[in-house]
Amino acid sequence: MRLIAGIVVALLPFAAAAQPLDRAMLSVVSVLPQWPRDARRLEEPEGSGVVMFEGKTIVTTLHVVDKALSIRVRTLAGNIFPARLTGRDRASDIATLAIDKPLPAIKLAPAEPRLGEKVCAIGNAFGLGLSVSCGVVSSVHRAGVGFNRVEDFIQTDAAVNPGASGGALVNERGEFAGLLSAIFTKTSDANIGVNFAVSAALTAAVARQLRDTGRVKRPISGLRLEPFPGKGKTGRLGARVVSLTPGSLGERAGLKPGDIILRAGERRVRKPQDFVSAMSRLLYADALDMEIDRDGILHKLRIEK
Repeated sequence: MRLIAGIVVALLPFAAAAQPLDRAMLSVVSVLPQWPRDARRLEEPEGSGVVMFEGKTIVTTLHVVDKALSIRVRTLAGNIFPARLTGRDRASDIATLAIDKPLPAIKLAPAEPRLGEKVCAIGNAFGLGLSVSCGVVSSVHRAGVGFNRVEDFIQTDAAVNPGASGGALVNERGEFAGLLSAIFTKTSDANIGVNFAVSAALTAAVARQLRDTGRVKRPISGLRLEPFPGKGKTGRLGARVVSLTPGSLGERAGLKPGDIILRAGERRVRKPQDFVSAMSRLLYADALDMEIDRDGILHKLRIEK
């Protein structure tokens, strides 16, 4: 009896944990682009996508579908539907597709994941079909990695391989935490434990504009920034304001040349790319609070749309 009871108790947490992943799997599809002959990919013949909003919008990475002549999507159950490319955002490498028959939409996580939190990647690795790999959140708010002009990445060690681009990074409740986007590797296009997903907040904000208008209209700060301290110097990392466009959001916020931006929203600004990424918050919020160093004195400022 003790052995049987022990088995039952041991299995219950796994059964409970599987249910959110089962639901999340229904909201991820394989993306099947038909590429021109000169654009075919041997290691990444297919991609992935995430069903969002009302169930007829699929979000994926732009590099999966950008050159496609036509696009189809395949559900976990094996049903294949035609899809239409409805929006491209090259700055964040996000694209939206439309389908006629609604599918179960994924639930957005109410907050960004915490460092060390368990997450799972759901995607169509190497075109083999949807699969799950799990790991932890290694870092948040990664920017300036070098993949996209606008980056707000969650870094994870969950295995991500070619074909999983456009898939979902989900938390233990099966909620959408990020859009699988890139693998950081120096020598080979395979998983080495440093993988990136576009944050759920940025993904949803970009996807809504693409769905509604086909393009993304970003607030422009009007700032020209440079890294601080300069090369070979010491000091607290930040982004130094070099100049401002007259009448710009940055000038109206009270920023001046020489100011060093240290924080923007919840983000620690260590380089100009961090601030560029933080400005994307204004896609879904009315204001961005900042902490700056002006002549050695800390000030609080706010950029408003």
